[in-house]
Amino acid sequence: MAHRKESILEGIASMPWPVGFVLGIVAYSFTRNVGGMLAPLAWIFALACWAAAAMSFFKELKGKRLLEAQSSLDSLQSMSWREFETLVGEAYRRLGYFVEEHGGGGKDGGIDLILSKEGRKELVQCKQWKTRQVKVSVVREMWGLLQHHGADAVKIVCVGTFTADAEEFAQGKAIELINGERLLDLVRSVQSPARTVRTEPSFTPEPPTTTSPACPRCAAPMLMRSNRKTGESFWGCSKYPECRGTKRA
Repeated sequence: MAHRKESILEGIASMPWPVGFVLGIVAYSFTRNVGGMLAPLAWIFALACWAAAAMSFFKELKGKRLLEAQSSLDSLQSMSWREFETLVGEAYRRLGYFVEEHGGGGKDGGIDLILSKEGRKELVQCKQWKTRQVKVSVVREMWGLLQHHGADAVKIVCVGTFTADAEEFAQGKAIELINGERLLDLVRSVQSPARTVRTEPSFTPEPPTTTSPACPRCAAPMLMRSNRKTGESFWGCSKYPECRGTKRA
């Protein structure tokens, strides 16, 4: 399925949001300096770029939440294809890549992400197929796109697996096949560390270590009591008033 041609604002929204913010300032300054009939449109151009930047910001925020929520292959399979592309983009963003998203034209179209890092450009296609294996035809297509765009490598990311022919074709080429298990490992490696909740230690008063003596009359355990008149402590039989045995503390 071919991608439709994206608009300029969609292109800006596919970039990291700081880029759109800076472009808004540049558009405003350039339009004001040119003057003439374009001068009144300066704020319109700036606001349009900032709106695209805001779209990019909230998409990145959604990607962060999606990534942190993943815990199994089932959770990867439950998301939509758009969410899947956003998740993959966020995972590589956390690995230090500059990520451009181009997956708005359909589920199965060519290039979904363009990764840039240290002068290298890599093309990514995301396949959120729940039941099908990715065939060799998909890998051949991406290999052709690599040569056409002059990229350094391609990555094909899927939830499931690849056919034997696809894996054989990728061998020895700048093609990385990432199946569901490998993707889950990648996601887990870039997830934020679990936050430990600090709890105050609970204090349980220790029971008195003094052992109660046996009553000299009936041998029952004795309890510590206090003389009402003098306030002096003494041991009294636990069977009081049946037994009136006492003993000095």
